[in-house]
Amino acid sequence: MVIALLLTGICLSVVGELLLKYGMNRFGVLDLSPATLIPTLFRVFTQVPILLGFIFVFGASIFWLAVISRVQLSYAYPLLAFGYVVTALLSRLLFNEAISPTRWAGIVVICVGVVLVSRS
Repeated sequence: MVIALLLTGICLSVVGELLLKYGMNRFGVLDLSPATLIPTLFRVFTQVPILLGFIFVFGASIFWLAVISRVQLSYAYPLLAFGYVVTALLSRLLFNEAISPTRWAGIVVICVGVVLVSRS
């Protein structure tokens, strides 16, 4: 049950992050200068992919609360790293992002860590 909740939350989070990235790719660079901050943020937060991204990330947090109400944080939190792996792979596929050999090595280390934590 906990693993299903965790995986659902991770999936929602990954989809949310991908939507946020897609929205920002369409928007462009986010300028946080004080003179244009309010109009810029208004334009950002009125984009559908960005709004959906935040909804998915918020949905993921609800599942996260369900997970940490059932198991130790020291067990559950490291398992969230699986989301980094999925996000990297989908970023490569969807956004054609380059993944260096060093980054691939890091992804393998993360996978090994997730497996070790899940067996503890």
